[in-house]
Amino acid sequence: MPEETAPVTSRLPAPRFSAAWCVIAAFGAYFCMYAFRKPFTAGAYADASWHGVAFKTLLVAAQVLGYTVSKFLGIKYIAEIRPGRRVFALLVLIGFAEISLFFFGIVPAPYNLICLFFNGLPLGMVFGLVLGFLEGRRQTEALTAGLCASFIIADGVTKSVGAGLLAAGVPEVWMPFLAGLLFVAPLLLFAWMLSRVPPPNAADVVARSERAPLNSAERWRLFRRYALGLILIIILYLAITVLRSVRADFAPEIWSGLGTTGQPNVYAVSEILVAVTVLSLCALAVFIRDNRTAFFTALGLSGLGLLVVALALTLLQNGMINAFTFMVLHGLGLYLPYVAIHTTIYERLIAMTRDRGNIGYLMYLADAFGYLGYVAVMIARNFLSSQEKFLEFFLWLSWVIVAVGLPILVPVFWYFATHPATRRATPVSVHS
Repeated sequence: MPEETAPVTSRLPAPRFSAAWCVIAAFGAYFCMYAFRKPFTAGAYADASWHGVAFKTLLVAAQVLGYTVSKFLGIKYIAEIRPGRRVFALLVLIGFAEISLFFFGIVPAPYNLICLFFNGLPLGMVFGLVLGFLEGRRQTEALTAGLCASFIIADGVTKSVGAGLLAAGVPEVWMPFLAGLLFVAPLLLFAWMLSRVPPPNAADVVARSERAPLNSAERWRLFRRYALGLILIIILYLAITVLRSVRADFAPEIWSGLGTTGQPNVYAVSEILVAVTVLSLCALAVFIRDNRTAFFTALGLSGLGLLVVALALTLLQNGMINAFTFMVLHGLGLYLPYVAIHTTIYERLIAMTRDRGNIGYLMYLADAFGYLGYVAVMIARNFLSSQEKFLEFFLWLSWVIVAVGLPILVPVFWYFATHPATRRATPVSVHS
């Protein structure tokens, strides 16, 4: 709507600063969100349990369940929200999450696990709000790669913040709330920056198509037109999300099983190396002007990533690499398809078909079922109490994801290669 976007367009000082401004604002805002979500996973919470179930497993499951519900709500909310309302919604949602962490510190265990459900409930919609500022641009892959860098790097960094607070003597139940407080001021700064991001210009629309909110009938129409291909991508994304979430939420247990303990910074260092490599590769898609070529290149990159995971597993199980090298290679292979879906696959699908739509809707379809699958895995994880058994579970799960993911890419490639809507000529990027 003109009244929502016109004032924003004029707030950046010069067009050449737009891309840098967008990526800094998006990276910073989503990075800060992680400080309200992930630090609690640095704790062990070994002093409490519930009916014999490990308390940390319950805490992770409660937050993930809230996050999953949020993803299903986001299918509608993120698809329909108007651009002018995004920043306010972002601040309200994160504020609610921080209040939930305050009550996590007050309510006695094990009843405070409900607070983590309410912590996760609003946070699942933050990614879609931030992504909405970046899609439909000629630089979208590079911008979204910067956004994805935030959740790769922030995952490790905020765990390190949590571990640092614990080392300083902060009680486990208050550590998540205090970690969030540390990021309130930078969150407000980056939210203000997002409010100044201009909409895509005319050349962007020619190159990538116009993005618009979708009502219920429009969402169903878009899904039905590409149902089989989208379902296959959702299954692939579900598998990758399960493995990525296990790796992220139980990093201390995985590192311990690999023989590495007492090094809080190892989480951040390994994930930064992964982020730099993966995001550099995915961001290069901006140089592929043809939308169809970029789409299928991203599918190929996803297959390459799964092969790297298989290579890392093989080398570790044959004693040919150490723990750090394994985690970096594993993360590299895992995040290649995960980030490619975020940065390129859905973006170029809409661009090459010219269908009315937005990435937020498609991403939330995939995310909702991805996190639902993770909840099921967390239930199974409870039966693995020792570090050694958990490492065995993680390695086994990694092999399962490779075995599921690689075969799925074949029919996905065939479906979209032969679909009438993806075979017609599409406009190439216009440079101004």
